Amino acid sequence: MSASTTATLRHDWSLAEVKALFVQPFNDLLFQAQTVHRAHFDANRVQVSTLLSIKTGACPEDCKYCPQSGHYNTGLEKEKLMEVQKVLEEAARAKAIGSTRFCMGAAWKHPSAKDMPYVLEMVKGVKAMGLETCMTLGRLDQDQTEALAQAGLDYYNHNLDTSPEFYGSIITTRTYGERLQTLAYVRDSGMKICSGGILGMGESLDDRANLLIQLANLPEHPESVPINMLVKVAGTPLENAEDIDPFDFIRMLAVARILMPQSHVRLSAGREAMNEQMQALAFFAGANSIFYGDKLLTTANPQADKDMQLFARLGILPEAREEHADEVHQAAIEQALVEQKSSEQFYNAAAV
Repeated sequence: MSASTTATLRHDWSLAEVKALFVQPFNDLLFQAQTVHRAHFDANRVQVSTLLSIKTGACPEDCKYCPQSGHYNTGLEKEKLMEVQKVLEEAARAKAIGSTRFCMGAAWKHPSAKDMPYVLEMVKGVKAMGLETCMTLGRLDQDQTEALAQAGLDYYNHNLDTSPEFYGSIITTRTYGERLQTLAYVRDSGMKICSGGILGMGESLDDRANLLIQLANLPEHPESVPINMLVKVAGTPLENAEDIDPFDFIRMLAVARILMPQSHVRLSAGREAMNEQMQALAFFAGANSIFYGDKLLTTANPQADKDMQLFARLGILPEAREEHADEVHQAAIEQALVEQKSSEQFYNAAAV
């Protein structure tokens, strides 16, 4: 199967086809993914987002990977919904460090009627700053979805997490069909979809392939596809899960890129545990979106200055939403490069 044939949009992928992509030689897979990527994106641009937990802990869901679940004792402090003004202050900080999208996550099974007005004010306020807006609030009904769209929400994140076949081993408090219904409401409202999954939960190759098939065979591909590496948290049922092979994780990114050529594939949770070489391979495999900042909801994330230094070394620029923002991002990259050169650890290849 040539790269040129997979650069077109398809919604009819079979399990045999997708598994064939996964098992081909690693270099062939990455070459194919990079070829598809370059047909649709600037290969040296990466979209950057910041994620804020606007309501932490005490979630009634029993997702085995999640420290926010009320079913497990992970030592996480439970918090109420943040005040709107505090959320807007965090959004302003995110914009100041170069993020173009601000994502807000609440540990809910679904938003309550009493919380929705505050959530809508958050969307309106962040939107007014010139940032793209994204939220993840759990299952939505049709009226809630339409209200979010009217408030100006750009993206709604609702991950499928894994394959339909493996899903019941990870979550029992919400069905796969409910997740797909929320995605359908989001699409019908005119908002963009952010949906992906998690690797390292004990799933099989078939499960990884079937997760991507669920996403790629939707009537429209998600605009954003986060691929997460399990962050093992003490107190959750998956705290002792076996580590995923880094090459298997890169394969997942590459196959996602091939199946969904026009989607942003996000290198998401678990990046704190990845060295720079693995992250560089991830970008080569077609990942072109990251979360930017020092925390992903409740788990660590590489700090923004480290990201800028890595971008500088790789010649990558943040994808800018506004034309004038390019100059700001370029200045940040150049400054990071200056700092990197002055570091004792800087490796000068020309001197070798």
